[in-house]
Amino acid sequence: MDHGTSADNAYLLTVDNQDQALCHLFFHCCMEDEKFTASELDDLSAKLILLGLPPRIDIKRELIAYLAYKPTIRDEQVYVRYLIRIIKPVNELALYSYCTELLLDDPELDPREGALLLKIAAELGLSGDDAALIKRLIAQRKAVEISQIF
Repeated sequence: MDHGTSADNAYLLTVDNQDQALCHLFFHCCMEDEKFTASELDDLSAKLILLGLPPRIDIKRELIAYLAYKPTIRDEQVYVRYLIRIIKPVNELALYSYCTELLLDDPELDPREGALLLKIAAELGLSGDDAALIKRLIAQRKAVEISQIF
């Protein structure tokens, strides 16, 4: 598969292990709408710690690296595929649910965020029904957390 030149895809030179790939996929989910709030960074950091991201991964340094190469991403599908191949998920529904949760942290789902979810689902081999159910589940959990009503 042709990924283009390394100048076009600087992430090829930056992301080379599972932990980094997971971190960068989560960054991409948070930054798809071009906004990254302090609460999103806190939520992202908490998720990475919960998932056992090794202490040797400096989240701030990884974020700086991600922001530096983000403009070089020419084909988002290829980028997502690259990260997921490095992650090698064995629990694809769980990975999709974490990505969905990060994307749904905003009150409104931007069309770009919806498109990213479709790309992630495709690369994870999820059916449309599975992806839709997880998205609905995460949205309902968020609604319950906000309104505190089941």
